[in-house]
This record gives sequence, C-alpha cells and structure tokens, in this order.
Amino acid sequence: MSSLELIASLLGLIAVWLTVRQNPWCWPIGLGMVSLYAWFFFDARLYSQVLLHSVFAAMQLYGWWTWTRGATGEGGRPVTRASSREAYIGIAGAILVSLLLGSAMANFTAAAFPWIDATLTAFSLLAQLWMALKRLQCWVLWIVLDVLFIGFFSYQGYWLTAGLYALFTGLAVMGLREWRTAQVATR
Repeated sequence: MSSLELIASLLGLIAVWLTVRQNPWCWPIGLGMVSLYAWFFFDARLYSQVLLHSVFAAMQLYGWWTWTRGATGEGGRPVTRASSREAYIGIAGAILVSLLLGSAMANFTAAAFPWIDATLTAFSLLAQLWMALKRLQCWVLWIVLDVLFIGFFSYQGYWLTAGLYALFTGLAVMGLREWRTAQVATR
C-alpha cells in the first residue's frame, strides 16, 4: 500500500458518500480521487484504468456542472430512470468500447489484464455517465462493477483498493435506495 493509494482511497470514499447524499461537492473531491488513481494505475500498468480515470476527470467536471446548473438551468437535476432505449444503447456502446479498447491494449501495449481491464473500464464509463445524468440505473451498474473490481484488485494484491470497492458496493446499495426514494418524491 502506497500513500498515493491511501489518499486516493480516502477521497474516493468521501466522494461516493457525497454522491449518495446528492451533494455536488462529490464532483471536485472525486476529481482529486480520479487524478491520483490515474497516477497509481499508470505505475501498475493498468492502462485502461489510466484512460478511465482520465475520462472520469472530465466527467467530474461535467457532473459538477450538470448537478448544479444542468437540467433546469436553475440548479439541481432530478433523479430519473434511463429509458429502455437509452439503457440498450448504453450497454451496446459499452460492449463495443470493451472490444475496441481490449483489442488496442492487448495488441499495442504491455498492459496487465487488457481485456478485463478494458471491459471494466467501458462499463464504468457508462455508469459514470448515468451518474452525472442522475439515472437511477447507475447504482445497479455500480454494484455489479464494484463486486467485479473487488475480485480484480484482490487478485493483484491491491488490498486497500479492493477494500475501497467493497465500501463502494455498500454505498452503491445506499445510493440506489436513496435515489429511488428521491425519484418517487419528485413524481
């Protein structure tokens, strides 16, 4: 465990907890976390994770904007469900990105675990987009991804990061409950 991993993990825990609470400060704190994790994953040769966290950095800025000024222009975006069409397009896009990124990482880099890393990356991008748009399904996808990340990072001996993803799983369950309640309240 490095101090970089420790600080990134702590920021991640705070950011996800704030996301569950629908507090827009989750986004700038998340920006710090993803920046540190990009550096950490570069050292670990998990290049798809580096790309993921670089895109997450841009998504943190987008999420912050959309949560504070987005949907209505007056602040606050309501929790909604992704339509079936939006969900199918998102999943198809994530599969396509998984295949393209996995192939690129396997053929052009010395990436460790290029296919698994690419698949987790692609679906994490979808979950992050849905989170920024306050789609309820983001939490279901995060729960599945977090469980997979626990196994992925445990296998590599990144115990602190695996533990963080275990906490993320619990927070994602809380997020699903709280956002479902918020969605019902706005109907």
